[in-house]
Amino acid sequence: MIDSYRTPFMARSLRFPLTITLSAFLLFQVQPIMGRYVLPWFGGGPAVWTTCLLFFQILLLAGYAYAHWLGSRPGVRLQSVVHLALLAASLAFLPIAPREIWRPASSSDPSGRILLLLAATVGGPYFLLSSTGPLLQRWFDLSKAGKSPWRLYALSNLGSFAALLSYPFAMEPFLRLHTEVTIWSVLYGGFVLACGWTAWKLWQADPAIAAAEPEDRASAPPGWMTILFWLALSAAGSTLLLATTNQISQEIAVNPFLWVAPLAVYLLTFVLTFERDHAYHRLGFAVAAGVLAPAGCIVQGAAIALSLWLQLATFLAALFATCMLCHGELARSRPSPRYLTTFYLTIAAGGVLGGVFVALIAPHLFTEFSEYPIGLALACLCGFIGWAREGALRQWTSRNFAVRLPLMALLIGGLTALVAAGSAANQPALTKERNFYGMLRVSENIDYNGIKRELKHGRILHGSQYVKNPQRNWPTTYYGAHSGVAQTLQALNRPARKVAIVGLGAGTMAAWGHPGDTFRYYELDPAVESIARTWFSYLNDSPAHVEVVLGDARVQMQREFEQGRSHDFDVIAVDAFTSDAIPIHLMTAECADLYARRLAPGGVLLLHISNIVLNLEPVAEGLAQHLGWKSAYLVSSADSDTGESAAKWFVMTPNADFLESSGLGRKSAPRDQETPPITWTDDFASLWHVLDFRRK
Repeated sequence: MIDSYRTPFMARSLRFPLTITLSAFLLFQVQPIMGRYVLPWFGGGPAVWTTCLLFFQILLLAGYAYAHWLGSRPGVRLQSVVHLALLAASLAFLPIAPREIWRPASSSDPSGRILLLLAATVGGPYFLLSSTGPLLQRWFDLSKAGKSPWRLYALSNLGSFAALLSYPFAMEPFLRLHTEVTIWSVLYGGFVLACGWTAWKLWQADPAIAAAEPEDRASAPPGWMTILFWLALSAAGSTLLLATTNQISQEIAVNPFLWVAPLAVYLLTFVLTFERDHAYHRLGFAVAAGVLAPAGCIVQGAAIALSLWLQLATFLAALFATCMLCHGELARSRPSPRYLTTFYLTIAAGGVLGGVFVALIAPHLFTEFSEYPIGLALACLCGFIGWAREGALRQWTSRNFAVRLPLMALLIGGLTALVAAGSAANQPALTKERNFYGMLRVSENIDYNGIKRELKHGRILHGSQYVKNPQRNWPTTYYGAHSGVAQTLQALNRPARKVAIVGLGAGTMAAWGHPGDTFRYYELDPAVESIARTWFSYLNDSPAHVEVVLGDARVQMQREFEQGRSHDFDVIAVDAFTSDAIPIHLMTAECADLYARRLAPGGVLLLHISNIVLNLEPVAEGLAQHLGWKSAYLVSSADSDTGESAAKWFVMTPNADFLESSGLGRKSAPRDQETPPITWTDDFASLWHVLDFRRK
């Protein structure tokens, strides 16, 4: 029976590479799909995607642990029966679209809710997909003694790599989210059939196959020091993946393409190091990591002054070099195939450790993004240990530059990154706060108008105020006298105006309030309100009645509408697009309909679309077309005399007479003629269409 089971590789073993490749493809295709669902529900910030990655790493560890446990059970028939039962049970999760009940109801840290949502939605299928690679490699090793299973691991990562590249280019820009879920669910059904076929064939094989391993496989199991080394290497790589993703999203944009790029680089290093031994040139990547680690720290510190292409290229190059270092050392130290499930389980555990550190511990431990230089330092030092474990320190002589050069590079790179982490933590500021939604910093500087206090989210300015009178009462930054919002509020000079503002910042817009007015802010991050009331005085000094509602603006406005509030605002100013987090759900056709239901007859909707990365003008045009309203595009320049920043406001209203009588229509800037209007919906929206790297 065993001999008949071991027929020629290409004829009888096609099911192994096909099943593993399909499972890896689905495993990583579902990540951006679920991210697209979850991101707008929880504020659109980088930490949402980081929390999603943490969930996927935890399930990957659970899948690897299951594969390790099942693969060590006596008798392959028991293994196949258990796996067939779980495969059948996982079909109950289809289709995988999240239900509305999981939308957040408060502004508290939603990390736990995101993890529960993902578990209830895609937990079963993801668990089975995660276990497929190591489990089927174990089965392959049992049934094809003499053939290495490690190339199947490289093939698995190649399938994952293909999934990540196909999503932002072939799926997300062209398919509705519902269609993506349907396609994925159908393919998952195909995977269940393929994996079930493999398990069934194993069941049909002679039960003695589990004992058919050659005697020469009786190699010693890996020791604890080796396992700890694997754990440190995989934790370093995982930390760098999540920290780099955080860094890119924070300073550039939260975009599926930019999520995928670091993950694709991360997987590519696994493919290269486990597919071909010579792909990892130890000396070359040690030197590259030692050079690029400090370069990544430099770019992190000066990101706002550098071009987007340079930032992205440096971050990805540093990630590639350091992950090649970590994963190359993993490949060099891999054990006998007999212990491959132990090896994979350790790698997955290290991945979870890195994910927990970046997603859960770092936001509470650091006020800066210190986890990024710490990850770089850990990778370099792990690479140094890898050389030392093989006796390189004994060869460290003045003449042996082939050893001394890479060791010095790794030491310098690691120590420089540690110094950068300490320097970032000691940056001067009046106050710093970091939570799930990002990092806030209040600092002071001086211009010829006096001392000015500034609020920054990451490195993006979210508001400023002069400390002393009379400049203290000046509306600055994007809300100065020449800005579109100021011109609109001045033109709408009626008593008892009711103004809704999505996004609080420093509360600068409240300076335009009059006695009898009501200014109602909707703010997702509780820390922003605390800072606005403690370090800035716009809210307290405003002649208007000022209210702050914590929570997602769309959720809160919808809830108020269902409670009977409608047509109650004269102005709705959506000011959530000035930095890293672009909450797409606030600019969809469905949300525009909600704005229309909350605006009084003849009311005005303003969108602040200033952005250094995205050209949001076509999206604003699309909303105006969807509503059938008239619009004006008001662009103002920076003015150091008044503390104003350059700003772009898009104004739309059903009242065309207002635009004409106020003169706003005549002040409208020329529209973008290259890109036609784009209408986003809850089911279809892509930042890829508006990504514009020429802006910096």
